[in-house]
Amino acid sequence: MGIVLLSTAGCWNSDTMPAAPPGPMTCVAGSTTPLPSPQSTDFRLEAVAGANGLPSPIDLQAPAGDARLFIAERAGRICIAQNGVLLGTPFLDISSRVYTDGEGGLLSFAFAPDYSTSGFVFVHFIDNIPGTTGDIVVERFKVSSNPNVLQTPGTEVIRIPHRDANNHYGGHVFFGPDGMLFLSTGDGGGSNNQFGHAQDAASHLGKMLRIDVSSLPYAVPPDNPVWPVVGRNENWAIGLRNPFRYAFDGSKLYIADVGQGAREEVDVVDAAAAGLNYGWSIMEGTQCFGAATCTQTGLTLPVYDYDHGAGRCAIIGGYVYRGTAISALQGQYVFSDLCTGFVRTLSVGAGGATVTEAPTVNVGTPLSFGQDGFGEIYVLTDENRVLKFVKP
Repeated sequence: MGIVLLSTAGCWNSDTMPAAPPGPMTCVAGSTTPLPSPQSTDFRLEAVAGANGLPSPIDLQAPAGDARLFIAERAGRICIAQNGVLLGTPFLDISSRVYTDGEGGLLSFAFAPDYSTSGFVFVHFIDNIPGTTGDIVVERFKVSSNPNVLQTPGTEVIRIPHRDANNHYGGHVFFGPDGMLFLSTGDGGGSNNQFGHAQDAASHLGKMLRIDVSSLPYAVPPDNPVWPVVGRNENWAIGLRNPFRYAFDGSKLYIADVGQGAREEVDVVDAAAAGLNYGWSIMEGTQCFGAATCTQTGLTLPVYDYDHGAGRCAIIGGYVYRGTAISALQGQYVFSDLCTGFVRTLSVGAGGATVTEAPTVNVGTPLSFGQDGFGEIYVLTDENRVLKFVKP
């Protein structure tokens, strides 16, 4: 089963790849090839029993302290691996409602911080309903009397029109340390920020949004930034191109923003810093975009960026490791690149960012990283692999 890939221009190649087929109505893991590369001296990658072979795995999450692994398939299902066994009944199946052309799909989901009492799960997907096809949608679902199945239908939380191109949807919904729901959105697609959304505070595209979903309809938190245009104060930050993945670690926010033809970037900021402008399309990474010089006043530049040499094309952001199994990774931000499959770690100190690459490790074609209920991390790949980082 194929999946759209990011091109060397940092966009998903929606021109040549077909839509993801809907697949079976049950959760079924197929076969996959063994991981081809040697392992690191600091960690190794281990196939997850019951989950390896799921088609196009795109996100992996779990409530804190929960041993189950909840794995989203891009086609629109969330499956559960429990005690090394894949449960046949999906936790959620909305595949009939999910648009999978281009960069579409069920892209991410997040358990409410009070999931143990509220039972709420927030699911981020791209809509396929005629007339609204391509819209970015987040819906809230509630667990049923069966703890392994969500009730349907869900309740719409937010809808963001995105109908001009089928790439740059962003891709991540996640709760911050303050209990607010964050959502990353791409700049509307195409290339060169052609629709002008990223620097437009009146648009929800090319942004990081922050909303209060303690009750619905959602509220705009009173400490959100106030932008010049009334009615778009859901926007927490602007100037992003395609922030497919981001992660919180304590008081820090890490954003992996996919670049265009030259640079991939990691932004690391205080999670409470509101109203930042990450620069796209004035900047691409640390370089001016489309010009020899540019005005950088008021822009937040990345702590680290890298070029597209040696086949690199698109950053796949991960997490800061806070598990207990691998002491060598403690406190390190782990990330990869779609086209080369490297594993790199980043740490930020007083002297700036330090980046290390595991020279013998290659994960193939990474689609996303995941994190379980105990802080251990995983990488999900286009080869239908679900791989866990474990001690060597």
